[in-house]
Amino acid sequence: MKRKLILIVGVLIIAMSLLAVGCGGQDAANQENENQGTEETAGEQEQVLKFAMSGAYKPFNYYNENNELTGFDVEIGKALAEQMGVKPEPIATPWQGIIAGLKAERYDAIIGSMTITEEREEQVDFAGPYYVSGAQLFVAPDSNIKGIKDINDDVTVGVTISTVYEEKARDYTSSVKTYDSDVTALRDLAQGRTDAVITDRFVGMLAAEDSGLEVKPVGDLLFVENIGIAVREGEDELKEQLNQALKEIQKDGTYLQISEKYFDTDISK
Repeated sequence: MKRKLILIVGVLIIAMSLLAVGCGGQDAANQENENQGTEETAGEQEQVLKFAMSGAYKPFNYYNENNELTGFDVEIGKALAEQMGVKPEPIATPWQGIIAGLKAERYDAIIGSMTITEEREEQVDFAGPYYVSGAQLFVAPDSNIKGIKDINDDVTVGVTISTVYEEKARDYTSSVKTYDSDVTALRDLAQGRTDAVITDRFVGMLAAEDSGLEVKPVGDLLFVENIGIAVREGEDELKEQLNQALKEIQKDGTYLQISEKYFDTDISK
């Protein structure tokens, strides 16, 4: 009887041990599945294209009446992201620190009407260009200034800070007044606080039309600008993805649709 009881107890102990091992294995498997699910979720969350702009450069990028970022740059950025199969996330940041923000990995790219220059190419790589524009001199309607040849140290020129327009203005005058946005500079011009403004031809003409500013373009374009998408140096894969996506939206008509919405023409050339 005692031997039989010992045998039964032994069997129960073995069974309980096997059950514990089985449960432990199941718990480990469940934990592994949870970890895998977390990793997959994190991976899905990373599929975002964060792209920066000033948010103060109408019609290319600006806040609408609903305080939403919109404009040509924003829509192009969203179209590129859709073509790449990722979620778009436009970000507004002060222009003078926009390259520093890219280097600090606060966003993936700058799609904010950045002119491709040799100086900038020493700091970042560029995809594109995704449009072509030009620098224009604007003055008051009654101004005697007829073109860039009339700009000298006695003439104050307004420009947005840290732009190619500031560089160009300093080639002709030591009297340069900097602003946070082109619209503010043009408003000062209309109110007689500065003598001339150098900005993008489209930006100046639209600002004058939308805000009722009494300013006018004079002379020929000062230079033609190739506008690119800035990425961090060495981000060759992202650069290639953006270039390929740009080709696709130009090919399928998406680019032209966006361009004509804002400018009534194709500004890619």
